[in-house]
Amino acid sequence: MAGADIKAAIRERAAALGFDAVGFARAEMPPARQAGLREFLAAGHHGGMGWMEARADERADPQVLWPEVMSVVSLGISYAPEGDALGSVGVAGVGNISVYARGRDYHDVVKGKLKHLAQFIAARGAGVKVFVDTAPVMEKPLAALAGVGWQGKHTNLVSRTHGSWLFLGEVFTTLEIVADVAHADRCGSCQACLDACPTAAFPAPYKLDARRCISYLTIEHAGAIPEEFRVAMGNRIYGCDDCLAVCPWNKFAAAGREAKFAHREELVAPRLAELAGLDDAGFRAMFAGSPVKRVGRDRLVRNVAIAIGNSGDAGLLPVARVLAGDGDAVVAEAGAWAVGRLTRPKALS
Repeated sequence: MAGADIKAAIRERAAALGFDAVGFARAEMPPARQAGLREFLAAGHHGGMGWMEARADERADPQVLWPEVMSVVSLGISYAPEGDALGSVGVAGVGNISVYARGRDYHDVVKGKLKHLAQFIAARGAGVKVFVDTAPVMEKPLAALAGVGWQGKHTNLVSRTHGSWLFLGEVFTTLEIVADVAHADRCGSCQACLDACPTAAFPAPYKLDARRCISYLTIEHAGAIPEEFRVAMGNRIYGCDDCLAVCPWNKFAAAGREAKFAHREELVAPRLAELAGLDDAGFRAMFAGSPVKRVGRDRLVRNVAIAIGNSGDAGLLPVARVLAGDGDAVVAEAGAWAVGRLTRPKALS
């Protein structure tokens, strides 16, 4: 079993590559965590994310995903914002994009760094595999087991140093590395994250119903947004940071250091009218290198239409009418809804 020397060497190399957090865990998932995943799926709380159910066995057990793996190196990079994460929420005429998606796509940035670290470990004669959010890996429970942080009541990872703002990635290795101590839960009696959720997406502490979550609805959900959630969406057009932003542990978080995650000015508070006018080519050009590109033009403009309907700005009525005639049926329906919202008497809004 690899001892303190290899752990220190990996930590040093990870820090040099720009990782802000690193921890080590055995490549195994406690039965309680596996049961929690199965309960989540059985309740249908994953919504339309069928890929979670299709590979549930691999997700529940790292050694089903890769039988040779012995240890997991869990890593995090801070993307903590410099200012108020919710600064553009509720601002008329603009959309709010989640903090994590205002810079370069974290998949590309984190994976590049992970590959360099994996090469460093592989040079010791070990097998390695790297993962960033696109494989059936329970990243947050593994990070908690590795001592990087704990899963808060909003189900996201919380760090005493970096608050709620960590991108996670893993290096799976055949090395047997002494595990770090799992992180204790430090939420206490606080439930600020649960109270902040605009759509009541948490049926209980530590449980999320993704079908009610604005992040899921604006990113993963492919069809029309259920009407019961539209007003609560406000001007959130890609993701939602409300439950993350109110966490008291964020007061200890310094702004992230990775220059590639610096916010692009045009993505901080984009004008709804401009976004509504994007065609496919314009969408691809504006969001090149951004996580937003994965949803495609139609899904984003659907969200923009709902934000326009919630804006209360009659000056956006012509834009809404154009969207109501969009060639995509889902966008057109959202545009028609926006027209209805902007033309109805204020007493009924």
